[in-house]
Amino acid sequence: MPLGSRAIDVLFVLIEARGLLVTKDDLLSRVWPTTCVEENSLQFQISTLRKALGEDRDYIRTVSGRGYRFVAELTSPAPRPRGDQAGTAFNPVDRAVAEVSGSQSRHNLPAATSDLIGREAQLEDIAALVAANRLVTLVGAGGIGKTRLALELGRRVLEDFADGVWMVELGPLSDPAQVLPAIASSLDLNDATISPDGLAKALGSKRMLLVLDNCEHLIGASAVIVEALLHANASLQVVATSREPLRAEGEWVYRVPSLDVPPEAADVGGDLMRHSAARLFIARTFAAEPGMQPDMRMSAAAAKICRRLDGIPLAIELAAATAAALGVEWLASRVDDQLSLLTEGRRTAPTRQQTLRGTLDWSYDLLSEAERAVMRRLAVFGGEFTMEEASAVAANDDVAASQVPASVANLVTKSLVVRDDSQPTPRFRLLQTMRAYAMSKLTESGELDSVAPAYA
Repeated sequence: MPLGSRAIDVLFVLIEARGLLVTKDDLLSRVWPTTCVEENSLQFQISTLRKALGEDRDYIRTVSGRGYRFVAELTSPAPRPRGDQAGTAFNPVDRAVAEVSGSQSRHNLPAATSDLIGREAQLEDIAALVAANRLVTLVGAGGIGKTRLALELGRRVLEDFADGVWMVELGPLSDPAQVLPAIASSLDLNDATISPDGLAKALGSKRMLLVLDNCEHLIGASAVIVEALLHANASLQVVATSREPLRAEGEWVYRVPSLDVPPEAADVGGDLMRHSAARLFIARTFAAEPGMQPDMRMSAAAAKICRRLDGIPLAIELAAATAAALGVEWLASRVDDQLSLLTEGRRTAPTRQQTLRGTLDWSYDLLSEAERAVMRRLAVFGGEFTMEEASAVAANDDVAASQVPASVANLVTKSLVVRDDSQPTPRFRLLQTMRAYAMSKLTESGELDSVAPAYA
């Protein structure tokens, strides 16, 4: 067909969404990433595609005022052999499939209610890992989007698992003994299976993917159970989400990165929407306040907010809700007070995800006393620090200098401290959101007056 490259790009983006809505903003930012174009350019390409596909077939539906959906039935090629690692990387066009009749009985995944913005590259990487490994853990700080990635992955790979994809939510649990019953319940198995051996026997040789979400507070029990199930069933695969690795046999760890934030030079103009953090902020802000009119000053303020929030999706979504009510520029001028401002999460979200402080409290409460002390004392560093500098500041009567390296290492493992290996001597830093939280804890503890002189 005589189609130009822009039309092909638009078609591929629509196919990747597998029948879900693709917003106009997302299409514009992905098809014209370096160019600012008018919406009528997109409308022209959509019109071209409709003519090529046959306008009477109505394959591309318009969602008034929002975007487009590709609703034709999609099929995927036969799966490649699992041993061919070079051929198992996720291809959004090859793997874009519509749910077939009966697939609802093969999973318990909730339907997506909004677009997943800026995560295509990560989904490709994770899908490639899952294609080649039986246990993959998505690790990252609170609010980084591990659960959302795991859910979207489950939807995309559903057709690869004859016996389905099953989500097990561990967040609400408090007792390690509840992990097995939760897995059995999610699989609709009876009480007779509530033992590792019983559950493994019930699963037999079923080809399925288990998604264990929020393992961090039940990490030991989760690791033991996952190992037992994987040993008993060679066809079972597991994707876990946690703020630290399970450290189970055969585990491959994928550290979920923050969204891409605009640098100082990209505050205004078309460059802003090239960055996934900005796209998410703008999309969520406009969803909460559709009448908002973007301009150059608002773009600069949005870029500042995204940078200050380290590209953490949850923080950005909370910020968007606040900005819709109080104004983007107003929020940008006060974003340093993020812990008290970002409190307008979804009413239906878990308590720990309704405010930024709640998310950080969840991580902080899971630390040992020594790790808490070290983390809050590291808040005095405005930027990077070496291990020696950390020891000089964090060591005190209750934390020996010899304990500091292990505590810092654990904070890195638990996604609360970032390590930079680009220099001969490794350097570390707290993300801005973590530092603001740690500083509030340092002030509350009354230790600031003793830690500040050590830093000086």
